[in-house]
Amino acid sequence: MRSMRRGIKEMDIILSRYADARLDSLTPEQLDVYDRLLSENDQDLYQWVTGQAPAPDPFASLIAGIAQESDASR
Repeated sequence: MRSMRRGIKEMDIILSRYADARLDSLTPEQLDVYDRLLSENDQDLYQWVTGQAPAPDPFASLIAGIAQESDASR
């Protein structure tokens, strides 16, 4: 639910698609990182996912997966 109700429509779409496609296959550790990611600011998340700004190290791998899923769904 937190993936779909972000505040910025673009992030609602991007994170909802990622959650639908991959959430069930994440390890407990990856789910913890995803949960922390959901607490980040939408403007920052959008810049990270679109490559406008580098993602912080703790989120870099996850952001790469989200960006890949976003590109694949277009």
